[in-house]
Amino acid sequence: MAFFAETEKLAGEAELSLELAGESAEAGATLVEDVAAAMDALRAKLDEAELARMLSGEHDRLDAIVSINAGAGGTESQDWANMLLRMYSRWAERHGYALEILDIQAGEEAGIKGVTFTVKGEWAYGRLRSEIGIHRLVRISPFDANKRRQTSFAALSMIPDIGDDIEVDLDEKDLRIDTYRAGGAGGQHVNKTDSAVRLTHLPTGIVVQCQNERSQHKNKAQAMKLLRAKLYEKARLEHEAKVEEVAGEKKKIDFGSQIRSYTLHPSQRVKDHRTDYEVGNAQAVLDGDLDEFMRAFLLQGAK
Repeated sequence: MAFFAETEKLAGEAELSLELAGESAEAGATLVEDVAAAMDALRAKLDEAELARMLSGEHDRLDAIVSINAGAGGTESQDWANMLLRMYSRWAERHGYALEILDIQAGEEAGIKGVTFTVKGEWAYGRLRSEIGIHRLVRISPFDANKRRQTSFAALSMIPDIGDDIEVDLDEKDLRIDTYRAGGAGGQHVNKTDSAVRLTHLPTGIVVQCQNERSQHKNKAQAMKLLRAKLYEKARLEHEAKVEEVAGEKKKIDFGSQIRSYTLHPSQRVKDHRTDYEVGNAQAVLDGDLDEFMRAFLLQGAK
């Protein structure tokens, strides 16, 4: 009710200013500015309501657990995976979200083979679920002395951070627990002790690992949390598949096709293949300007 009262008030103020502008030539210019300001405020209110309507999924308000993995292509794809990590880090900063890396595997020459991180903040999962899928980059390779054009792929997957509030059937007897020395940044202590933890859930084959904490105990707790979330998401997807099968619905899930292409040569553009939304400023997108892509996805109810 408050939303409708506020929007009705803003619309009424704009209408009154327009009427007064027509009656007074002297005050017309000022009143037109007032109308423009009122319309901007009204548009912002409508955008806010529209976002709330689109982000109405069961877990949309939750934090997100995101994984990026380089595709085939060695150094090229590993560098692209690292560029995507930077892109989502910049996007998170724009929205005041906290991004924390749980696990990262460095590339052989440059970039990363894979990374898992959390994005913490209201609506993080709801906004970021538009990014799940294959991301394709076309550019002149910085690693090729002949300056040839290369195409690279990286995959983004994500699950909601369900925390400890949802029951998941998890028996530690079904786990294989491995410890190892963490690699990459983290200081001498991290690299000299077996603080990193890898959990394998034997019944499903799901593997998770965490190395960002200095303590093996803390890494195990983080890995258990990640495993619970993955098991919950697996059960949810299996349930949805059964419901669709009973209803006779057929939904194509093609993880081999890209959801979005980022072209840096010969032109500069980024195009989402699900919504056909496209922009010409590829660098701005790589710097985290992703909101319009997310908005277009949510508006059309893309899956």
